Amino acid sequence: MRNDGQRFICKHVDLRTENAETPFTNAIDKGQMLKIPIAHGEGKYVCDDNTLKQLNDSGRVLFRYAEPDGRLTAESNPNGSIDNIAGVANETFNVFGMMPHPERAADPALGSSDGRLIFESIVRRFR
Repeated sequence: MRNDGQRFICKHVDLRTENAETPFTNAIDKGQMLKIPIAHGEGKYVCDDNTLKQLNDSGRVLFRYAEPDGRLTAESNPNGSIDNIAGVANETFNVFGMMPHPERAADPALGSSDGRLIFESIVRRFR
């Protein structure tokens, strides 16, 4: 789905951690803010109202685009994703999809090392 702005976006964005009790987020605190880059022209998350309710009720929304202070605003949502969603998990929490690129935020030389926390969570889960 094309971004609302109908253009390619490449920049760091702020994400608020919504669920810290998953294999992908267990090294992150709930509410913790991460700075992760995006690079896409087609990245807007969409779903119907029933699916959105199920995602929210089951804690499957793992990250949302937010202001640096954690507030959810239209301005902090770079692509128009429904409910500022940046990352979701499946029902059994063994698959996780997100539009931002944590692999591009794995070293301070890249502008942020916050993405490492997602990979550290995965490693921690399997230790």
